[in-house]
Amino acid sequence: MNNTIISIHDKKFTPLISEQEINEKIRVIAHQINNLCLQDIVLVSVLNGAFMFTAELCKHIDSFPIISFIKVASYQGTESTGNITQLIGLQENIEGKTVIIIEDIIDTGTTIDTIYNKCKEKGAKEIYIAALVFKPNAYKGKAAIQFTGFTIPNNFVVGYGMDYNGIGRNLKEIYVLQTH
Repeated sequence: MNNTIISIHDKKFTPLISEQEINEKIRVIAHQINNLCLQDIVLVSVLNGAFMFTAELCKHIDSFPIISFIKVASYQGTESTGNITQLIGLQENIEGKTVIIIEDIIDTGTTIDTIYNKCKEKGAKEIYIAALVFKPNAYKGKAAIQFTGFTIPNNFVVGYGMDYNGIGRNLKEIYVLQTH
């Protein structure tokens, strides 16, 4: 992994998770999903952050899922606002189907609980959650997370789909905010 410190806007970030570690973990999550032998799968990718995770995960899923996107926002700068703004809703019919919600990062759980409840309301047969990054110390949500890539402390991260005020999503690695 490179040790390059990067600057985004007014903050400095150091490498946390390498591209190789991310790719290996995504293959593990896909293998876990494949082992469930699920039918009628709808992958619900949470934009904008989960686009890279979703694209790579789909390459390793053996079945032929429907892929749908939902866009919600709860961050401003480096802090979660605690409020969910649904920008693009779930367009697919998920009634009686298995839904796997794909998130880049889960911290407080507000977003994932909102999406989970929306899927329940729309009649999903079963709902699974896959998160590339999970912050258990920040999590206050009710939804169970079945597939987790990396568990990290409650620090702000960018890269691999995650951003700081719109910048950094294209990074191949995950970087953590320098606090000193």
